[in-house]
Amino acid sequence: MTHEFKDILTQAAINQRNGIQNVLATVVDLDGSSYRKPGVRMLLSSDGKMVGAVSGGCVEKEVQRRAQSVFKSGVSKIMTYDGRYRLGCEGILYILLESFTVSTALIDSFSESLEKRLPFVIESFYQKEDEIEGNFGSIVRFQNNQNVSFSDTFNPKNFHEIQVFQQTLQPLFRLLIVGGEHDAVKLCSQASQLGWIVDVVSSVKDPKQLSDFPHANSVTAQTPETIVLDHINEHTAVVIMNHNFTYDLRWLVKLQEYNPIYIGILGAAKRRERLLNELFDFAPEVSDTFLEKIHTPAGLNIGAETPEEIALSILAEVLSVVRKKEVFSLKKITGRIHS
Repeated sequence: MTHEFKDILTQAAINQRNGIQNVLATVVDLDGSSYRKPGVRMLLSSDGKMVGAVSGGCVEKEVQRRAQSVFKSGVSKIMTYDGRYRLGCEGILYILLESFTVSTALIDSFSESLEKRLPFVIESFYQKEDEIEGNFGSIVRFQNNQNVSFSDTFNPKNFHEIQVFQQTLQPLFRLLIVGGEHDAVKLCSQASQLGWIVDVVSSVKDPKQLSDFPHANSVTAQTPETIVLDHINEHTAVVIMNHNFTYDLRWLVKLQEYNPIYIGILGAAKRRERLLNELFDFAPEVSDTFLEKIHTPAGLNIGAETPEEIALSILAEVLSVVRKKEVFSLKKITGRIHS
């Protein structure tokens, strides 16, 4: 959700510079089930535009209509949306509507969190009632000890019978692609649509430029022995797309020094045993934890054939690992989709 908040913050700052008012809608509570869960946000602009969504598209117009009082008065309010009679989702959404002011402190602290890949916390204060106005609002707490309110008028004191929705937003997920061919371009493009930061490392024998990967954060040409890697942790996946056995092995040896959540390698299933056997020869003390991170051939078995389909299968596998989900068809679920 961090990338959604980033998009909202960027557009809100643009609106503010152009004299356009902002109201932030946040789902803070839920009775029953819904398309999306508490913590989703949508930016409403006084010119009628919206960024983000709090549902699948059926709730947004109603939120926009009921936010007009906040544009006029600046007073925050709580609204509900009962999807049981309109959506078939069997749930009631509680949505906080508050004026949204983008301060310098908010921009600076958020940018620092992105750069240093630090999590941050958003707390939203509300009452679980419909069409109630009052001293409601949100505070974002950063690890640099900055606590910033979304609204100039919100006073996070003197609460009476107030509830708090707290959400920790993690750093933007990062994908490191090792390889510079056509299939790597497709993977980069699709990953960027998920809001992931994508860094590409191509071969020094065939260096690529940022123009070759227009959706990437960075493109470099380096060898595994000389590269210096930063922020390779549980919020990072690595996909090796060299189409070269020796190069793949060299990258595996290098990645032992780090802790990505996922390592995917292209190639036929029959080369997997050879790759792991030779890894033991070069790194006899390789841990079982590291080996469990290796997925080769990379991707889910969805019958992918084209580079675009292969990219989709890899990203789906990465997401299943990150979310700790066993993969199967949703039609087999008889209860709730989300726990």
